This record gives sequence, C-alpha cells and structure tokens, in this order.
Amino acid sequence: MVAATLTFYDEADYKAYLSFLKDAAARYQVAIHAFVLMTNHVHLLVTPSDAQGVGRMMQAQGRKYVQYFNYTYGRSGTLWEGRYKSTVEDADNYLLTVYRYIELNPVRANMVSHAAEYPWSSYRGNALGKAIQLLTPHALYWQLGKTDNERQSAYRALFSGQIPERDLAAIRQATNKAWVLGDERFKAQIAARTGRRPAPLGRGGDRKSANFRGNQ
Repeated sequence: MVAATLTFYDEADYKAYLSFLKDAAARYQVAIHAFVLMTNHVHLLVTPSDAQGVGRMMQAQGRKYVQYFNYTYGRSGTLWEGRYKSTVEDADNYLLTVYRYIELNPVRANMVSHAAEYPWSSYRGNALGKAIQLLTPHALYWQLGKTDNERQSAYRALFSGQIPERDLAAIRQATNKAWVLGDERFKAQIAARTGRRPAPLGRGGDRKSANFRGNQ
C-alpha cells in the first residue's frame, strides 16, 4: 500500500490527479487495485512490475499534479510533506483487508455513511461494477467468484462488518514506518529477498542476543 500527502480543493482536482495517475501507472507498468483520494492525502493498493515502478510512478504523477495545482491556484512550491510512505504486504493474509481499509477511509472520517457514497475511491468499481479504467483487479479479487456479479456480491459482503482494530493498527504502523505487513514467515521471506529488516528489532532481549551482537 502507498500513502501520500497532498491537497484537493475542487472536483476538477480529483479528476486531474486520477488522470495523471492513470498515465503514470501505465507508463511504469504499475497495476492499481484500489484507491481513495481524501481531501489532503491519498491511499493506493498497487502491484509494480519491477522494484522501481512505484517510485517512478509516484514521482511522475506527483510532478504533474503539483504543476497543475500551482498553475490552477496561482501558487508555487510543493504540496508534499516529505516522501510518500509504503509497505509490502502479504497478499494471502492482508490483501482484501487493505482493499477495505482504503475504501472505508471516508466512512472512518465521517464524510459518508457508506463507501458507495464517496465518488473518489475505487469502491464503486470493485463492488458495483462501475467502469474505472485506472483499476486492474488483483488475482485474489478474481477468485471471489466466477462472474462479475458473483465477485462484486462477494466483495460487497466484505464490507458488512468493521475492520478489527488490531488490523487497522497493523496497516497504519506498517505503512507509516515502511515495515512489512504480514506474518513472521512472510517477513522472513522479504528480508531474505531484499536484505532489509522487515520490522523493528525487539527491545531488551533481542538487543542483548548473540545474533544481534553478531550483526553489529
């Protein structure tokens, strides 16, 4: 999942951002599975074709949107509060939860009572079949049913309950701190593949362990 901070004032701003995002995603071969544009930030669920895809996409569409925004509102400078934030997630255990997390943002913010009421998210595409060219369904989304109607019905059913607080906290923490979102086995796989620590070191015992000392 990717999160970035920026600003939207008018309906045209949301449309411009989605247009720039669509072009950048196609250029750098990044599949967009879910999105939400809030008034001051965005969330994206994506699958890149290579390790550089997400960074290049975010840089390209961010540059275009800032140029558009500054020209439209007669200003200068950046809209970003630092670099975008992202996490690698365990699709088997978290993918559909992250779909829900993203599309329920406007509900949690008390902007609407149901995700279907918010026009600037992917919910209407994933749950109601609205044509949104930006979207590419994930393989696990396709497994929700054999037909479009079956998949959309199963997807809507996922929104009948609330996301557990522990999952909300795990998603937020992993995204904000660029940790891996998944179980220990998945984290170990990512660490072996990338050579990067997927989560913070534990306190006390971990720092005093032989393994920790041996890695210094």
